[in-house]
Amino acid sequence: METIYGIKELTRKIHYPVATIGMFDGVHRGHQKIIECVRYNALQKRGESVVITFDRHPKNVIENRPPSFITSLEHRLKLFEHFGVDHTIVLGFDQKLAQMTAEDFIHEILVSWLDVKCIVLGFNCHFGKGREGNITLVRKLADKYGFEVYGCPPVIYRGQAISSTAIRQAILKGELEIAMGMLGRPVSILGTVVKKSGRGRTLGYPTANLNLHHEVRPPRGVYGTRIRWAGQEHLALTNIGLRPTFAKESLSSEDETLEIEVHILTFQESIYGLDLEVQFLFKIRDEIPFKTVDELKAQIEKDKEVLLKRALTAQHIEE
Repeated sequence: METIYGIKELTRKIHYPVATIGMFDGVHRGHQKIIECVRYNALQKRGESVVITFDRHPKNVIENRPPSFITSLEHRLKLFEHFGVDHTIVLGFDQKLAQMTAEDFIHEILVSWLDVKCIVLGFNCHFGKGREGNITLVRKLADKYGFEVYGCPPVIYRGQAISSTAIRQAILKGELEIAMGMLGRPVSILGTVVKKSGRGRTLGYPTANLNLHHEVRPPRGVYGTRIRWAGQEHLALTNIGLRPTFAKESLSSEDETLEIEVHILTFQESIYGLDLEVQFLFKIRDEIPFKTVDELKAQIEKDKEVLLKRALTAQHIEE
């Protein structure tokens, strides 16, 4: 997949671009349906699929909200590539773009710059100043600017249209199965591996500590998880919490001190500074303090047993 940052001179003209627009936070089953429609129409016309997204959520700029999302830009790009997108265009969302009318966006960016031939939009897609751009407006402008338009209906889960808001709430509540049903894949986080105290390694359980870049995460606790590295999958224990066994004082701000530690089984590589995606399979237990390091190590061994047993059972069911 080619990623293009900003409106600049293209190194080559994209052949018969079939494009969609949106944040696609979570790249959930509804988003996947849109991408599938984009790819299908591009294939039918022997063209190329294009996703146009933004470097930050428009609400962060328009409403001055702090960043919080299911998938960071880096995470979305990995998922777009996984789902077979040919090109992703990342636009920097600022006040200038926020004030651009929907028709100007279509004329200046989609038509004049990209030379779009077909636009695919989700049922609740809105863009342009005042969120005036939608499937109805795009259809009205199709003949004027010479492109085709396709709309995608919502994807329903448990009687409701799948939405990023509902998924975000499910993840924060720890409802992994519900979130997975809407995502069409396990709940996952993507973070950069950063250096911490190295205490895990001294205990015999080295961990990758993640900086999530404002991605939402499940509640505190120990989880059975999975990572994929160099084409291979590895089981892992992931602790989200405040490390109460080693905390020396009461912590006033959970957001400031919360840590995500990933102990990857059968894995020895150094991955500091690299991005790691962690998929959540199930919760094993709440985070609890231990009186001694030996008690903590004994519990980690029990957690590993639970992880391996449940993973093996799931594998047998799949087979």
